[in-house]
Amino acid sequence: MEGSAGEKSDVATLDQQLRSRGSVSVDTSQDHVVDVQATADENGDGSTTGNFICRPAIHFVLAFHDLTYSVKRPRRSFNRSRGDVGATDVARRNTLLDGISGEAREGEIMAVLGASGAGKSTLIDALASRIQRESLRGAFTLNGDALDSRLLRVISAYVMQDDLLYPMLTVAETLMYSAEFRLPRSLSTSKKRSRVQALIDQLGLRAAANTIIGDEGHRGVSGGERRRVSIGIDIIHDPIILFLDEPTSGLDSTSAFMVVKVLQRIAQSGSVVIMSIHQPSYRILGLLDRLLFLSKGRTVYYGPPASLPLFFSELGKPIPDGENPAEFALDHIRELDGTHAGTEELVQFSKSWQEKPLSRAVSAASASPLNRPSLSLKEAISLSVARGKLVSGMSTTSAADAEVAASTEVSTYANPWWVELWVLTRRGFTNTMRTPELFQIRFGAVVVTAFILATIFWQLDNTPKGVNERFSFFAIAMSTMFYTSADALPVFLIERYIFLRETAHNAYRRSSYTLSNAIVAFPPLVFLSVAFAAITFFAVGLAGGAGGFVFFVLIVLASFWAGSGFVTFLSGVVPHVIIGYTVVVAVLAYFLLFSGFFVTRDRIPDYWIWFHYMSLVKYPYEAVMQNEFGADPGKCFMRGVQMFDGTPMGKLPVATQVTVLNAMSKSMRIDFNSTSCITTGTDILAKQAVDQLGKWGCLWATVAWGFLFRILFYLTLLLGSSNKRR
Repeated sequence: MEGSAGEKSDVATLDQQLRSRGSVSVDTSQDHVVDVQATADENGDGSTTGNFICRPAIHFVLAFHDLTYSVKRPRRSFNRSRGDVGATDVARRNTLLDGISGEAREGEIMAVLGASGAGKSTLIDALASRIQRESLRGAFTLNGDALDSRLLRVISAYVMQDDLLYPMLTVAETLMYSAEFRLPRSLSTSKKRSRVQALIDQLGLRAAANTIIGDEGHRGVSGGERRRVSIGIDIIHDPIILFLDEPTSGLDSTSAFMVVKVLQRIAQSGSVVIMSIHQPSYRILGLLDRLLFLSKGRTVYYGPPASLPLFFSELGKPIPDGENPAEFALDHIRELDGTHAGTEELVQFSKSWQEKPLSRAVSAASASPLNRPSLSLKEAISLSVARGKLVSGMSTTSAADAEVAASTEVSTYANPWWVELWVLTRRGFTNTMRTPELFQIRFGAVVVTAFILATIFWQLDNTPKGVNERFSFFAIAMSTMFYTSADALPVFLIERYIFLRETAHNAYRRSSYTLSNAIVAFPPLVFLSVAFAAITFFAVGLAGGAGGFVFFVLIVLASFWAGSGFVTFLSGVVPHVIIGYTVVVAVLAYFLLFSGFFVTRDRIPDYWIWFHYMSLVKYPYEAVMQNEFGADPGKCFMRGVQMFDGTPMGKLPVATQVTVLNAMSKSMRIDFNSTSCITTGTDILAKQAVDQLGKWGCLWATVAWGFLFRILFYLTLLLGSSNKRR
């Protein structure tokens, strides 16, 4: 089972989510309303004049009140008393948000500003339900109704600060794959493609549509275009609410302005846009509708940009003519942060300023009931779906269709698992084929290793020395399969944050990702296995003929499969590539140590025998041993005087060795001579304690290890990929 704690097969519909909110009667003609907007009278007598203005209706208002969030952090203090040096953990709470209130509306951009560490990203995470509810105090509502996290996932999108994209996919391919994940199967491919093309135009990416994203080694789109692609993949389903964490970070002023201009168009299309921004330029400030300045988690200003000069004028810090009001405000806040008193006075002034009649008159339009949402939450969602938001597989043009759309099932996941698997696999193969150098390097390493082994162990004979050399060849060959699998380690480590971003809003199931990861990784293993076996099997002179060769290919493939699974599982556990490689090398060395090559099973101490059975190298090593020495049970590997090899008797002349052998035969009353067989393949297997599983049993055990590690990898994704703060 998935979801927050597993795969959820149950389905949540918008109608079920909102059933308690009453019946729906939607009039799609309510795209505009005519009302009287109050403005301050120029005569200064306190009266107001009524201006009739035709403007878009406000369908959604996201309000938040008194949001407070704090975390526990251990502080280490050292007590150096006489004769005692100890350390104690002193628990303290660090308040990241302290009583934050405000609201964001459809058609507007609300920007959260502040210095680094002010709480901007924390507030965005809180509003996007990326903080566990039990850790967050306060309330936030949509159109006056409490908003649960499951409904929020359906109607919202979250754009992370970093551009997490596959570098070898083009802009159009990246958006199309996102459409296939996020849009339902009921929507035809042509309609999905049309949605992507419309989004490309909306994002201003037409000129770069067929350009790859690129990375350090491959030239691709510009930084501003990359950021707009990041926004596009999360708004492919046209969400009602869009959260963005510093979308202009790292961009030049022109690129940043273009990004915010795109966000303005998205807001005007009927979305609520909430973003954090570090330091907006004068042009960007003109695109913003609401500002929320934070300092150490507290509000120091909340209101429209136009009210900033009045705010600071009353504070006694008038903004000089021609200066960017946002930059002036941020500089002043930083100055106060550096003082002993901090921003306490500014926080208190902000609270009192919000209550003044003049500040209320400046924002009279936003306070007016006429500027409040005229529809309930269910009605507003129904109308938005009818107008094309939350792209579904239906086309709605009437009120009746809108109500049907509201009750249409919106699954926890947009598509069944097999569709997700197909799309993920296609994307994985596309990305793999465009980076052939990775496979070529691994293929080269395997071929070179196979060539070296083939030339060192060329045509081994059936003598005791040949037997020992076979042992060495098998141990090195099988361990090579696992060591060369280490290249799978960076794959998920690189994709980890892409995976987290895509699963944050249920683009696909974790099980689908696990299966596609295994499917994409398997075909290269087949080529590697055939190449290694073809180079070494006949060159070394292994037994078994055609059947033995086929089994050798299979056990090499099974070893690659198990090694790839082990490294893939490890990539889900370790956070860094260097740590991962260190762990891989160490653990595989332990596997080889306990495989039975250095110390046979019957000689391993009882307290270590469990590690012998956990060794991944044990099973393929025993499988190739049985394939070689069990192919012909009567095949002889030691005859007559060969039994003296490796002993002091082996240095004597052959005639002397024959004389000694004959004397031994007479003394023991056993008839054997210089041509008699002393040791067969069966004897070798018994001596090496390879007698618990047959070669096919060892093969299936190796395959099972590969599946087990992929199941463990799935569990690490399930339990270790939470997108929420605690």
